[in-house]
Amino acid sequence: MEFVEKKRVLFFGLPWTFTKYTIGEEIINMKAGFLKTVEDDCYMYKVTDVKLETSLWERIFKLGTVVCYTGDTTHQVLKLVHIKNSRAIKDYILEQSEKQRMKRRTLNTQSINAGNIDEFGDE
Repeated sequence: MEFVEKKRVLFFGLPWTFTKYTIGEEIINMKAGFLKTVEDDCYMYKVTDVKLETSLWERIFKLGTVVCYTGDTTHQVLKLVHIKNSRAIKDYILEQSEKQRMKRRTLNTQSINAGNIDEFGDE
């Protein structure tokens, strides 16, 4: 399954912008621009958390903004702004990111208060 969505203006949710998001099983691709295009990718296994934001105007025009928190160096916070099917896309990214982490056997670790442990492991 793959989602292809365009960033839309908030006025009636029309796709007048030149930003296109492609969400596949292994990668999220963002292509933006008209005269100068910029294309950026983020692997699904790097996505650690996903959030859905919907303002009043977005709800009126059936749009939403999906915020992906990633371990990527170029986009630590990747926003898919004013897109349709935002809830389905958020759920898809959550599911696929977990599948890709399992497939690659990657583990997301966090350092919690590691500065207080001395060389023997005692606090």
